[in-house]
Amino acid sequence: MSNEFEGKTALVTGGASGIGKAVALKLAAEGAAVAVADLHEDTARAVVDEIVSAGGRAIAVGADVGRADDVAAAVDATVKAFGSLTHALNNAGIGGPQGPIQDIDVDAYLKLIDVNLHSVFYGMRFEIPELLKAGGGAIVNTSSILGVVGTPLAVPYVTAKHGVAGMTKATALQVADQGIRVNSVHPGYIDTPLLQGMPKEAYDSLIGLHPIGRLGTAEEVADLVVFLLSDRASFITGSQHLVDGGYTAQ
Repeated sequence: MSNEFEGKTALVTGGASGIGKAVALKLAAEGAAVAVADLHEDTARAVVDEIVSAGGRAIAVGADVGRADDVAAAVDATVKAFGSLTHALNNAGIGGPQGPIQDIDVDAYLKLIDVNLHSVFYGMRFEIPELLKAGGGAIVNTSSILGVVGTPLAVPYVTAKHGVAGMTKATALQVADQGIRVNSVHPGYIDTPLLQGMPKEAYDSLIGLHPIGRLGTAEEVADLVVFLLSDRASFITGSQHLVDGGYTAQ
């Protein structure tokens, strides 16, 4: 590993598992101090322990990203612990309700929008002032293949993830001349422990959606995220980046 992020500080939401965990570990291995924020603080602490045992610096922050005050507190905790904030991955999300739109529970819809869309607004709302104080930096927002295309029985999720893409573009334009880059990543179906209990037929059907013939890994998404956060991506902002095994090319 390089020390590409030496002297940098990153906040990763949804950092206790899956894509968030993979990004937190990779950033830390490349020299960043990392705040691992998650609803499940105990699990976030386990990720922090892994980082610290490998010689990195990290803190765990408990946060419900659907609450503005929690996100503001997570940013404050990061700056208090490490002195600044230069990078962020707004990644936390939930699956939420599925089915015909006329059958979707309104409260479940609102909960999904809070966690999957409003959380990204809250993140950038409180992260950008700190990035400006630090002289610039980069933000990546996790959207989805369903932030690019639709599917008939996931209206709330599709709505939120399309919103993340649009919010990313508008914010990127706002801060483009202030030393801050903002991009979105759009993963396909990723092979995480959450899928391990899935019936084989259902699992195989997910694989069949991807022309490459398999599901993605959290590490593959993390490689893209870390590239976009790095100075190697210095001319990339306001754009959508697919990591989907060909899903949206069909």
